[in-house]
Amino acid sequence: MAHPIKHFITITKHRHKVIANCARAGILWQGLRHDLSKYSPTEFIPGARFFQGTRSPNEREREIYGCSLAWMHHKGRNRHHYEYWNDYNPKTKQIENVEMPVRYVIEMFCDRVAASKIYNGKDYKDSDPYTYFLRIKGKNRMHPNTEELLDKLLVMLRDEGEEKTFAYIKTECHGRKISGERE
Repeated sequence: MAHPIKHFITITKHRHKVIANCARAGILWQGLRHDLSKYSPTEFIPGARFFQGTRSPNEREREIYGCSLAWMHHKGRNRHHYEYWNDYNPKTKQIENVEMPVRYVIEMFCDRVAASKIYNGKDYKDSDPYTYFLRIKGKNRMHPNTEELLDKLLVMLRDEGEEKTFAYIKTECHGRKISGERE
């Protein structure tokens, strides 16, 4: 059964939490553009169809069809997902993880915190985003430098809370460049 209104409310609440987090992290403009593709028919229709309210509808779509077309559309348009940052390396002739620009790692952090709050509701703990991250940590799913920075931010959130983590992001992460990052 499709739930377009519940899905719309959920993705909009999530977006608003990400916008607030991005503002706290000093990247408000990125927050305002965050996840706009979720409102496109390619993502919204499956999202409404597979809506459950306690996890991403993409998970249910994968269970039924073996893949999520909505997710493939989404990750290809949203740079805050590490899956966006995979490319063919002409030297090794392999698809490899590319290091994410810091501003997108920060947005990914903001996104994970917001998603954990939406899906865990009143049971949310600052350790939840880190627990979710542990499913992929160390499995060569993202560039090692990207994983290291995300891990650092999520551990800081878990151990020291939001206020200190967002203050750290604003003072220590802005202006930080990665190897080969373009302006």
